[in-house]
Amino acid sequence: MKGSKKTFLLEGLDCAVCAAKIEDNVKKIDGICNASVDLINTKLTVELEDINNINDINKIIKKVVKDIEPNIHISDSESKITKDKDSRFRLKIMQLLFAATLFILPVIFKLPEYMKFSLFFISYIISGGEIIALSIKKLLKGQLFDENFLMSISTIGAFAIGKYEEGVSVMLFYQIGTLIEDYAVDNSRKSIKDLMDIRPDYANLKIENNIKKVPPEAVNIGDIILVKPGEKIPLDGKVIDGKSFVDTSSLTGEYLPMEVTIGSEVLSGFINKNGLLTVKVEKNFKESTVSKVLDLIENANNKKARTENFITKFAKYYTPIVTLSALFIATIPPLLLNENFSNWIYRALVFLVISCPCALVISIPLSFFSGIGAASKSGILIKGGNYLEALNDVKTIVFDKTGTLTEGTFRMTEICAEDPFKSDELLKYAAYGEYYSNHPIASSIVSAYGGEIDTAKIKDYIELAGNGIKAIIDDKETLIGNSELMKSHNIAFKDVRPYSAVHIAVNGKYAGYIVISDTIKKDSKDAVKALKSLGAERLIMLTGDKKEISQYISNELGLDDVYSELLPHEKVNVVDKLCRNNYNGKVAFVGDGINDAPALTRADIGIAMGKIGTDAAIEASDVVLMTDEPYKLVDAIKIAKKTHKIVLENIILALGVKLSVLTLGALGFATMWEAVFADVGVTVLAVFNSLRILAK
Repeated sequence: MKGSKKTFLLEGLDCAVCAAKIEDNVKKIDGICNASVDLINTKLTVELEDINNINDINKIIKKVVKDIEPNIHISDSESKITKDKDSRFRLKIMQLLFAATLFILPVIFKLPEYMKFSLFFISYIISGGEIIALSIKKLLKGQLFDENFLMSISTIGAFAIGKYEEGVSVMLFYQIGTLIEDYAVDNSRKSIKDLMDIRPDYANLKIENNIKKVPPEAVNIGDIILVKPGEKIPLDGKVIDGKSFVDTSSLTGEYLPMEVTIGSEVLSGFINKNGLLTVKVEKNFKESTVSKVLDLIENANNKKARTENFITKFAKYYTPIVTLSALFIATIPPLLLNENFSNWIYRALVFLVISCPCALVISIPLSFFSGIGAASKSGILIKGGNYLEALNDVKTIVFDKTGTLTEGTFRMTEICAEDPFKSDELLKYAAYGEYYSNHPIASSIVSAYGGEIDTAKIKDYIELAGNGIKAIIDDKETLIGNSELMKSHNIAFKDVRPYSAVHIAVNGKYAGYIVISDTIKKDSKDAVKALKSLGAERLIMLTGDKKEISQYISNELGLDDVYSELLPHEKVNVVDKLCRNNYNGKVAFVGDGINDAPALTRADIGIAMGKIGTDAAIEASDVVLMTDEPYKLVDAIKIAKKTHKIVLENIILALGVKLSVLTLGALGFATMWEAVFADVGVTVLAVFNSLRILAK
């Protein structure tokens, strides 16, 4: 089957350069359409032209991976690779403890020279034999410049000039440091993955009078499922029986439980807290919210930020340059200065030890993935590191109005009755008059009234297109509609702005008006204020609504500009013009409807409201806000800025320490063990610094 995907787990992959090489080489294999390596999750995903050739392709892929990085353990079974990894981790600890014991003996006790050398050498082979073997394998394949080569050449060089103790201590400390690094990276990967532990394991499918536990993938649209207290809701659907509170935090970031009852929409990934719910499934698992969320997060790391790509390229050229520089230090100065070669060789070896770019190639991708994980924890889905980085540069934010800055639902916000009419009487006339209408405004008036409608009191009902309704209600001629209706019947009325009011006249006398409006969301104003404080220079609203209504909302929110009475294609034209003319930063568009999809696609960054947003808008966007709160955009930009800050800190920290020790080593002021301590130490610090992004 063309386009089928297969995922391999690459245990031991922690090098961005190796990841890029694996990706490039696997793409060249016949029968593979595409390949992508996720460094954070240590996964290789391949898209196959024909699933029937899978066995042959599996062998080729494993050979390609082993040729590039022989130390990687490749498997398509996560449980098997986890078990093997735990076993190797324990073996590694025992191996290093034994090597450390052999190293300490000649340091503590006075032993004959041959015994000291033997113990140091055995300790060196036990602690570093794997690294030397790996370097030789890569050397035979023409792959010279990596951390294994640097450690091998520097420690062998130390033995060659009689610095046995330093050669062993450097290799031993490097291996211990690598173990700490692996532990730190694994823990950080685990903490990020734990945020996305929302995949349901099963669904309780109701078949006649029986309940069968089945995989969520086996449930079809229209099927009935039961969700017991404490269980995850496995698929999107509607509650048809039961009442409960659900924990929505895994999707929305909101920790206050939400009450659901008959008729409530529930999403996969919600956790049922107390009551028993019967749910009618409305989407299959592949199209359900939880499946889309997981897919977005798991594939987010495939879209790398500019900084990540730069670090990968940097590491590729940096190590060979440093190695050649070390060769220069070892040979040229002693020739020019007529000095002892061993002293300059030692300096070159120190120079090599510190040159490993691990701190950068591990911590930078980890920082971006931590940012994506922190955003998802807050109910914000960012589809790639490139979009996370781009949020830092947003200077113009364009909002759709309805459903984005406003609630998108009409409700009565004001009622004003003229003497001798009372407010409740006015509302009753309006509700009776609007009872037969399907217009959203009519529904909101009937809903606001809330009382029983006696249809026998409604006679001679006439809908006047574009103006309103004329009817006999309770034996009185009643007019309900806009200002044009009042004018056409010569009735003096109050001109209400900015909203178009629903006017009511009874037996030719003006009775008053009711204001029905699409209200501004409670956090819209705070969001606008916060976005400006974060550096947004222009906040613009696009809408198909009337000019005076749009201008009123714009003024209330403090927006910089508003474009009203736009059709969908005109929204795209405005966004296109802003993108082409915006030289200072990027343009983001925030919308929720199917008509917003083209504008979301055209903007530099498309941001969709996920809760009420259509599938088309979510698919077209780069960032999804899982609630209807505009303030989530503020949170997204804050996370992006925090990620950017920590990435810069890691780059400055790593390069600063390395350049300092490189210089000191070249001048003879740093020893090998100080160099390896600095190298491993700065890597561990950078990894833990990356995890700060996940902290609230």
